[in-house]
Amino acid sequence: MQLRALLFDVDGTLADTEEAHRTAFNDAFRVFGLEWTWDRSLYGRLLRVAGGRERILHYAQTADPDRFHNPNFSERAREIHECKTRRYGEILASGAVTLLPGVERLIREARDEGLRLAIATTTTPDNVRALLEPNLGTQAMDWFDVIGAGDCVPAKKPAPDIYHWVMDRLSLSPSECLALEDSRNGLRAALAASLATLVTPSTYSKDDDFTGAAAILSDLGEPDRPFTMHAGGPEGWTCVTPDFLRALHRSALKETA
Repeated sequence: MQLRALLFDVDGTLADTEEAHRTAFNDAFRVFGLEWTWDRSLYGRLLRVAGGRERILHYAQTADPDRFHNPNFSERAREIHECKTRRYGEILASGAVTLLPGVERLIREARDEGLRLAIATTTTPDNVRALLEPNLGTQAMDWFDVIGAGDCVPAKKPAPDIYHWVMDRLSLSPSECLALEDSRNGLRAALAASLATLVTPSTYSKDDDFTGAAAILSDLGEPDRPFTMHAGGPEGWTCVTPDFLRALHRSALKETA
């Protein structure tokens, strides 16, 4: 089956955004008068919970149960998350976060060669826009045929729902697509959707278990800045190109045949 579409996760895959997210969460907590501080170690653990609002609720339930059980706290968590999203957008608009090596090149090459592009993420559509437009231009959102983000499905990763939602709208089967992820939860979601998956671990996910990935690379690489191949993948390449992904896709399909 021919590779027809690339399905991109966002946070940690397109850019190493998690420190910007962590800063935005802490800023929002201060706005709401909360004596909460998420340091790097704690935030790394909280990333196992998919979704920003869900992360706030989980933390409150475990670390501040009296507040969590307040009947109004669910609505307050939504307001905190909205504040956090605005702050995150401000951080990205400042140019503080750039795309990871090879991301812009691969997106442009894939478009030029007729591969369809889609987003499959648990972050909000506003966060997707806040990352893409400063880095790729105001037209960047239109480069993606489908953007699956936020609450368009009830169950977030590691559930496969977001991938099924995206593929349904692309009218493509899993054997015609390839996912790009950075975390164990993302990989689990993609594998549960029967997708071959390329993993480029992020700062917070580098110690995750990536069993089942078609390949694990340090990043997508550039012609003058080769990636490091940690596992899987076709030999003889220095950067991820559409042809590299086609070869990876063919190999993954043979293994599952």
